[in-house]
Amino acid sequence: MEITSDAAWENRFFLRRVVRWLAEAGIDQFIDIGAGLPTQGNVHEIAQQVNPDARVVYVDNDPIVLAHGRALLASNTTTTFITADLRNPDTILGRPDLRALIDFSRPVAVLFIAVFHFVTDEENPAGIIATFRNLLAPGSYIALTHATAEGSPPDQVARVEQVYKNATSPFVFRPHQRIEALFTGFDLVEPGLVRPWQWRPSEDDTRTTWQFAGVARKSDQE
Repeated sequence: MEITSDAAWENRFFLRRVVRWLAEAGIDQFIDIGAGLPTQGNVHEIAQQVNPDARVVYVDNDPIVLAHGRALLASNTTTTFITADLRNPDTILGRPDLRALIDFSRPVAVLFIAVFHFVTDEENPAGIIATFRNLLAPGSYIALTHATAEGSPPDQVARVEQVYKNATSPFVFRPHQRIEALFTGFDLVEPGLVRPWQWRPSEDDTRTTWQFAGVARKSDQE
């Protein structure tokens, strides 16, 4: 199904562009929520190409991902993997292994790539982001992609909803306005909340209508 293949590549290309842009802007601390297994061209590789001292913490709720991730990163002292659930942000932010690498008195980039459409309204996605925002120093960034039904063929949207209807994990399409609201307390950088391939596009991007994406900065004015 297109949303699981093309959209995955779309997310990957967006993530790579964002991390390079952030690293070149001087960000040297990254938290990647819902990371999956590190692959070629993932966050630590791109950030550390720009700044070899960049620090990266991958977060995922799958213990198998943790085991493989730590094995892959065994020799990298500025990158680590932790197991935690996005729905428990205080647990993530309080982890000693995260705090050993991330200094919250300085700017941090938190990456929420394709995770919040698995979080229901009852689980309060805005509140989750607010927990991170309250800890982040001014000049920090968040980057986010989120599934939407806006602009996609209704029959395909219905098929996706049917697939996830009986799944253990939810899947929540949200419109542009509600996704943009998740950036409350941050200032969206240009070009704002757009399709992932529209954010500083490159020629090799995968282009779909399944998602919106944005990057936003926490203001220096507190």
